[in-house]
Parts: sequence; structure tokens; C-alpha cells
Amino acid sequence: MRIVIDLQGAQSESRFRGVGRYSLALALGVARNAGPHEVWLLLNGALEASIAELRLAFAGLVPAQRIRLFAPAAPLAGHDLALAPAARASELLREHVLAELAPDMVLVTSLFEGYVDDAVVSVGALAGAARTAVVLYDLIPLLNPEAYLPTPSQQHYYGLKVASLRRAGLLLAISDYSRREAIEALGLAPERVVAISTAVDASFRPAAPDPAGLAALRRRFGLTRAMIMYAPGGFDARKNIDGLITAFSLLPAAVRAGHQLLVASKLDGDDRKALERHALERGLAADELILTGYVSDATLVELFSSAALFVFPSKHEGFGLPALEAMACGAPVIGADNTSIPEVIGCAEALFDASSPQAIADKMAEVLGDPAMQARLRAHGARQAARFSWDITARRALRALEARAAALDALDALDVLDAPDVLGAPGAPASPAAPGAPALSAAPAAPRPRLALVTPLPPERTGIADYAAQLLPALAAHFDIELVLCQPRVQLPPALAALPRRSAEWFAEHGAQYQHIMYHFGNSPFHSHMFALLREHPGVVVLHDFFLSSVLAYEQMTGAMPGAWTGALFDGHGYAAMQAGLTDGDAAKHRYPCNLEVLRGATRVVVHSAHARALACHWYGAAAADNWDVVPLPRAAPLAEGPAARAAARAALGIDAGAWLVCSFGFIGPTKLCRELAQAWIASSLHADPDAVLVFVGANHGGDYGVELSALLAGAGARVRIAGWTDDADYHRYLQAADAAVQLRAVSHGETSAAVLDCMNHGLPTIVNRNGSLADLPDDCVLKLPAAVDVATLSGALAALRADPARGAAVGARA
Repeated sequence: MRIVIDLQGAQSESRFRGVGRYSLALALGVARNAGPHEVWLLLNGALEASIAELRLAFAGLVPAQRIRLFAPAAPLAGHDLALAPAARASELLREHVLAELAPDMVLVTSLFEGYVDDAVVSVGALAGAARTAVVLYDLIPLLNPEAYLPTPSQQHYYGLKVASLRRAGLLLAISDYSRREAIEALGLAPERVVAISTAVDASFRPAAPDPAGLAALRRRFGLTRAMIMYAPGGFDARKNIDGLITAFSLLPAAVRAGHQLLVASKLDGDDRKALERHALERGLAADELILTGYVSDATLVELFSSAALFVFPSKHEGFGLPALEAMACGAPVIGADNTSIPEVIGCAEALFDASSPQAIADKMAEVLGDPAMQARLRAHGARQAARFSWDITARRALRALEARAAALDALDALDVLDAPDVLGAPGAPASPAAPGAPALSAAPAAPRPRLALVTPLPPERTGIADYAAQLLPALAAHFDIELVLCQPRVQLPPALAALPRRSAEWFAEHGAQYQHIMYHFGNSPFHSHMFALLREHPGVVVLHDFFLSSVLAYEQMTGAMPGAWTGALFDGHGYAAMQAGLTDGDAAKHRYPCNLEVLRGATRVVVHSAHARALACHWYGAAAADNWDVVPLPRAAPLAEGPAARAAARAALGIDAGAWLVCSFGFIGPTKLCRELAQAWIASSLHADPDAVLVFVGANHGGDYGVELSALLAGAGARVRIAGWTDDADYHRYLQAADAAVQLRAVSHGETSAAVLDCMNHGLPTIVNRNGSLADLPDDCVLKLPAAVDVATLSGALAALRADPARGAAVGARA
């Protein structure tokens, strides 16, 4: 198995905190324990200060040629929203580099990077999300957005990261608490989140006694009395540094007089001033609080080893590594009784209520006044720290990666739809028993997974609504379906009418509770509300149209989605595309698909033709369609066939029994070559044939094209006409009544023509041209013209079909 480790967590600002130490230690552990697996490292070339050091750290473990760099479009720090285009482009670049390495699994050691520097990490911007594992430290900002996400840039940045987290195929939680937090907060299947724990580096052990070195250390930091220590690994409100300072001020006078409080952490100028001001307000003398700033691991070891007491008062931790490091160095450790900290410390008498400075002070005074308790805590700390090992953590991670890769390989072999969601889905069927195995008593049926289906439904005037309605009964056999709708009413058969219905607004808030989400996307305003929902709640996308440019252009023009189209042009296709959209909008709509945001948000993509898949590779590279499935567009059997059904249909539509009826189905527009069909008909012998009738079955174009076509048909007589929009019943009557069909395309946007398949399904000889997915139809089942159809060729084809009914009947039978 080839494992590529994204090690930016050990390059970014995180390298000064516990996340950076964790990233490096885990990667080293994986490399040491990889066995037959091939380990590669991916580093960020814009964070060059750390590259040489990391190459040295992995010397002898990872060959130099397996350490690869990518060059992002720096600067791109997430705190500046103006740099967002560079950040999104760099995400694509990084994932392209990963795809070129052809990994079996990608391990991201730190996803939440790049807000203050040029780190760039994403999952699923291109493809490969199912084979990406992300180390999960905590979800503190998600659970406390008011405190941690006060600005628009922070909200935007964190929202993108959470979307990536949801897309990842596997999360490796650093504690049992973090695992439970992810399952509950993100609504993930338990099988997708594995706890791998953490450990301390081997360098964190009691420092050998060195009076001269200790004296130098004390002089360096101004230590003149016994030292109470905290190493929060960073500054924010949950670290509760101000609470610890308050607690120190509440110590009994004699205890306080014999101690100093030292906080070892990187602090910026404003944070330092705030803590110093708080200490002054609490009555601390200048030498009672020591703020060291950033210190090296070697210095931390010396401080831990010489501390009279290490206090860990944090209010929320994914793990709490500094407490474990202090225990490993021989310090007596006490800590908060919340989140993961009891799991780390593992000693009930060492815990306190972090929300109460008095409780912290009482526990500090208890330990400092009791030498026997100090000895117990030191002995317990040594045993507790020994239970954690980076090799054990690395092997847990490797086993999880192996299991995930094996499951995906098996699913790939079976060509299973929606691999990311099938894995770990509650209620997934058990493997069948081996032949000859004893029969098992029947177990209660597992609850079926909930599926949110985001789609238009009848009576909305779009073929996708009809498609979804036909698909519903099959899906309902496997899922508990809830409909997410943005329409005032729905027409469904009685068996489906009771399905729960949710508004888009409700789903935006509650979408995380579903095991599966399926979006039906098309290039019309019926799907406009889905873009925002997909950003918040990734899911399987059934992509009915590869191009989504028209709907975005329409919504931008109406003001409903300001900047949606030009933003999509720039994001997916670059500055030149955006400029083209501003200067020649119609041409840009037909040239650029503008679908990249939807593809990023898809955990898997379903299309109905190989042509659509080929378009993905053309626009975004060979790996872009790795998580795509080509599923043939399903059609139901004709409702009724035979002379009686044909006669009834013609009577209902007002078609003469002896007429030779040719139909063209679908919305009328320039991309369907409707005007060319009308011109060809008028130019052919059919125009003078009293029995020949041409009907355009669909709504006319609402612009100049529709006006021009109506004017053309006005001079052609009553035997050439536009039926307008038809309901499902009349649509099928025209299929029953027709003798032949013409379905042409001028521009393919990756869609599959349901109308062509319906014509074939009804045995109609159908004239098509070699455009897009129509080119893939078997040559002997349709009457296929060149992609660029001229009026004379089309006119001849119509006349030939009328003159040779036996040939038409043979083609229709094969269709």
C-alpha cells in the first residue's frame, strides 16, 4: 500500500504547538512501523523554513525521492478573504499533485491549517476523498462558534474545513472523547472514526540532575522560588490561563509566597499584555507570573522536570498532550475534569473543576501541602505516560488505513455506488454465511439508513422531476427517504405521497443527521437552492447536466445569487474565463461548465453517459472522475403498446389516424436545432405531403429564437406546429402516436437525452446526430447523421425515412 502523508502540520504555525509535535511524531511512527507499505511525504514549498529539518528527521526512514514538494499560489492565508481564489486554486494544485502520486491512502496530519500562513489543505476539491484519512484533534470552534469564529473570514475558513472533514473517508481521532465528539457533532457513522490516541516523544523523560544547568535555567527565567507550571500550547480562552492566574492569587498566603507561576507558551504582544494586566488586577507582584514565550522541547523537558506542580486547567481539549508530557518528565500533574483530560491524566484525585478558580486553587494547595500526594502523583504519572506509545498509535493508524483501503478496493471491484457512504453505514447488510455454515436465528432487522433526497418533483416542468419520481420507488426499498423540496406542491402516487417533506431552510440546519444525501443537479433554476445546501452538507450528486453555467448566470442576473456565475467562472476556469463572461456572456455560458464547486461538494458523482465522464477528465484532469459512476439512464417500459393504444392516443391528441407523424421532444431552443429541423421539413417533399405532420412536443423558447421559429412555422401550415409544454400523460401519448422522431443537438453539455431513450423504448425510428452522448448510441438502433447537421442532409434523411417504412420499422425494432 502506498501511503502519502501530508505533513504541513509540522511546517505551519502549528509546529510551535502540540498539533505540530503530534503531526511529526505520528508521521515518524508510521514510517518506523510501515513494514511492507511505501511511505511518501508531501511538503509545502512555501513553508520552506521547516523543509531541511524535516528531511533530516526522516533520513533513513523515507527515501529522499519520496519526499515531494508542491508550490501553492502564495500568499493565500485564510484570514484575508481577498486571497480566497489563490487558496482554492492551490487546493486544486495540491490535490492534483497527490493524485499524480497514485496513493492507496492519504494521511492528513493536520487539516485546520492555513488561516495565518500559506499552508493549504483540503479534502475532495478534486477527487480521492474516500481514500483520505484526517487526524482529528477537536471540534472546539464548531461547538463554540461565538467564541472562536467571530469574523466572516474565520467562519468562511472553518466552514470549508468542516466540509472537507465531512468528505474524508476516515477520521483518526486522538482520543476516545474526540471520537465521540465527531460522531455526535458531525453525524458520522461510528465506523468512519477510529481512535488512535497519542503519546509523548522519547525525549520527554526526567532530566538527569545537573545543578549547573538547573541554576542557568532558573536565572534565564527569573525563577527564585518553587515553580508551578502550565504549558498550554497556545493562547485562547479555553486554555483558561486567566483562570489559573486567578487561582494562583487565591492560594493561601504562605503557599503563594513560596511559589512562582510559569506559563510556557508562544504569545503575541497583545496576549502577553492581557495576561500581565489580569495578573496585576489580581494583585500578583511582577515576579509572581513568568511568561516564557516559545521554548524548545529540550527546555520544556527541563522545566517539566524541575516543576513543583504542573497544572492543566483547560476547559476543552481534544487530548491534552502537555499534561502527558509533564507526567513523562516526572512532574506531579493535576488537571481539569472535562472533555478528554481525565482520559489523559487517569487519576481521579488529580482532577478539579476548571470553571472554578477557587477549586483550582484548593487542589493546588492540597498537592503542594502534601508530600505523600506529590509522590503518588509522580509515581502514577510515570505509569500513565508509559501506557502511551507513538509506535502503538502509529500501528493503530496503519491498521485503520489498511482496513479502509481494503474495503474500498473490494467496493471498487464490485463497482458499488457511493463507496464513501456505504462504508460504515448503519444497517449495512452483513456478509452472507459461508456455504455449509450452521443457520443463524433471525436477528431483528436493522433500521434502514435515512436518505435525504434533494430534487425537484412533479409537477415542476423539468424532466429531472419526472426522473426522480420514477426513481423513488426503487430507492424506497432500501432507505427511509425524506424529501428536501423548494416547491409549493408535489404530485406523487399514493404509495409515496406520505414521504416526509423538508424545506431547504430546515435541511440547511439539520442535514448532518442523515446517513446519506443525494442531490439531483441540472442546469436550470429548479436547482438553484442546492448549491448552498451542498456546500454545507456534502453528498452524492446525480449530475444530469455537466454544464451548470446557465443556472448560475441566470441567478446572478436576477440578483438572487450575486456573483455566483462570475465567481464560478474564476474558481473553475481562471481569469480569462471570468473576463469572457463579462464581455460575451452567451458564448461563455456554452464554453465553460462552471460546475467545480458542485464536484468538490460531491462525495460521489453519478452520470448517465461515458461522455459526461470524459468531459470531467477533459476539464479537470484524468483523476477528476475517479469517484464517478456511469449508470445508464433508466427508462420504464411503455405504458401501453399496440394498435388500440396508438389509436386512442391519436384520438386524444387530435391526430388523424392515417397521418405520418414525426415528433421532436423537449424544450425548444437553439441547442436542439429546432429551427434547422423546421427548415429541413419545409425544404423536403414532406412539406407537400398531405399526410405528413411534424410536432414539436415541448415549450417554445422564451426569447428571440422562439419568436423567429413561430414566424417560420406560421407559413408552413397547420401540419407543422408546436404543442407546447405537455404533462406526463400527453408526453406518452405523443410517443404512442408517433411514427418517427428527430432529436438533434448542437451543443452537448454532458446531458443524456431521456427523450431519445423514450423514443427508442417505444420502437420509433429516431434521427439523431453524432453530438455528445448521442454519438455513443449503437449505429444500428438510430438513424445517425454527422455532428454538424446541415439542412439539406436532414431534409434528405426525413424524405428517405418516409419513403422506406420497412427500414424505419427495422431500426425501431432494434431500438
